[in-house]
Amino acid sequence: MSENEAVHDAVGTHPQYDVFADEFLEHAHDGLFNAHYDRPACLSLLGDVAGADVLDAACGPGLYAEELTKRGASVVGFDQSSRMIELAQQRVPGGKFRTHDLADPLDWLDDQSVDMVLFALALEYVDDRAAALREFRRVLRRDGALVLSRQHPTGDWLRHGGDYFEARVVDETWSRGWRVRYWLAPLEQTCEELHEAGFLIERLLEPRPTAHAADIDPEKYERLSREPTGFLAIRAVPNPRANGL
Repeated sequence: MSENEAVHDAVGTHPQYDVFADEFLEHAHDGLFNAHYDRPACLSLLGDVAGADVLDAACGPGLYAEELTKRGASVVGFDQSSRMIELAQQRVPGGKFRTHDLADPLDWLDDQSVDMVLFALALEYVDDRAAALREFRRVLRRDGALVLSRQHPTGDWLRHGGDYFEARVVDETWSRGWRVRYWLAPLEQTCEELHEAGFLIERLLEPRPTAHAADIDPEKYERLSREPTGFLAIRAVPNPRANGL
């Protein structure tokens, strides 16, 4: 039995964010970590999206999709949570959203049908990450790009301790009482999974919060400005030498 088969149900397919979807939208809309830290980093790596077809994978309540649409992109999004999809469709009426689990193939999208894929802060909730990334590579056009963000593995290790290099599942309760179950994995593993899926890493950012974040929470702003305890973001492109391209 392969490692992926052995841990396939470690996080599973239960839509964890369904329980607090509406609270999450309220929190993320103008919250420091989402609005003034992760979203700016991801959007900067995506670059000019005017006229582009963008797949917003694990789109949540549509906050990234809203900004992408404002910048001229055509957005297709999906999320495991049906409530998140309702919120996203309300926020971006012109977008096309559906409920879909990242554990399943994107069989409703054709090969090379999108210019960009955004995969923000959801990698940790996927058991077979290489398989999901391969699907992103399949639907990307040859000159396309994948932008993903994830929790910074150093910050994960500082919070949870143990063997940094051991990929494992943790259960955690966040500040609002939200209970989540997700993967801890070293940066090396994320890079290897991208390689296995047929991607080349073009850029890697360890973001700093925007200046406005200092007005929201000066202490967190200072910490995130000097310590790798938040998120990181990667822009990857299809490897023309990989099989299937």
